[in-house]
Amino acid sequence: MRNSTVRAVNRLTKRWAAAQPPAGGTDTAFTAAGVWPLLALLADGSGGPARAELAEALGILADAAAGAARELLAALADVRGLQTATGLWAKAGLPLEEDWSAKLPAGARGTLTGEEDTDRKALDAWASDRTGGLIERMPVALREDTRLVLASALALRLTWAEPFREMAGPAPEGPWAGRILRWLIRTTASLDGVRVARGPAGPVTAVEVTGTGDVDVHLLLGEPEALPAGVLDTGIAAVTGAVPSVSGSALPEGNPGPGLAVSTVEAHSPRPLLLLTTVPFSLLAEHDLLDHAPLFGLETASDADFGHFPGISSEPLAIGSARQSAMARFHAAGFEAAAVTAIAPRAAGAAPRERCRARRAEVHFHRPFGFVAVHRTSRLVLAAGWVNEPGTVSE
Repeated sequence: MRNSTVRAVNRLTKRWAAAQPPAGGTDTAFTAAGVWPLLALLADGSGGPARAELAEALGILADAAAGAARELLAALADVRGLQTATGLWAKAGLPLEEDWSAKLPAGARGTLTGEEDTDRKALDAWASDRTGGLIERMPVALREDTRLVLASALALRLTWAEPFREMAGPAPEGPWAGRILRWLIRTTASLDGVRVARGPAGPVTAVEVTGTGDVDVHLLLGEPEALPAGVLDTGIAAVTGAVPSVSGSALPEGNPGPGLAVSTVEAHSPRPLLLLTTVPFSLLAEHDLLDHAPLFGLETASDADFGHFPGISSEPLAIGSARQSAMARFHAAGFEAAAVTAIAPRAAGAAPRERCRARRAEVHFHRPFGFVAVHRTSRLVLAAGWVNEPGTVSE
């Protein structure tokens, strides 16, 4: 996939992360890679101020948006472990501009009957089928004047190259202190699975958990007082190569990053080891994109007093609904994440040996942290989020 498109999607991911609630009191997951292609297709058919706003949100020219969306979706279809789909449902009788519809990527095509129950069942069935049941409902508000539903679905399933061991015990510190939690623990034979980067929010420790497919998950830990938006911003920049970071083998001994300790110890082998302790999590989040309309370039486009998409239809259209349902699940054997995004225009307006010295690094995620799932070769961020509540033993 094109580097310029990857940078544009990752830019939207970082801006969306920056818009998360500052206190970080809730779990969340979000997928800009599911929103960006839909905005690009809308930009191709837009006009006036809405076209300029969508182009700014996308980070590319509106004239190039449809082609970039098609190329991105085609590239995502080749990522091992990732399932993608797009769909379009138009109200019966709505005239669609042939130049616009011809540029749409291959995907489902359907008709909105105007019967809410009928349309809801069809849209929900598509969302569930395209995500393997991870997302069961299409996140769209169907109204009497809904004319179009444009949707994307992404479902990611990973198996860890090296699985975790599970145990239960109390959290030793932080906001989870004293609670009996489920813990995931593993050791790997390289210190370069951990990195430390610095940003406006301070240092961030990033640990890579490698999948057997084309995608890895990076866990991100900031200082106790750091806000989620700042940790995610620095972490995303570090794992995508936008800012420099220092790998574990080059880190000094001591505590060079949040939750991280590096030392030289007595051992049976000189092989370095990285010990990771974290918690499993299972998150479900609902996002109304119109709550952050300027971020997604939808402020003018949602004004129903005027039509904003002459390239889509001769009937005046404005955005009536733009939502995303997202989930993420991290466990001992692997990781799943999925998102369905729907935008609906409406009528407008390890044998013992001799003992030796070896380097050890330990990272403990004993307090809330962030995560990102990243395509290994392109560095495209496929999903991101924040873990505020860990999985408990009862769960």
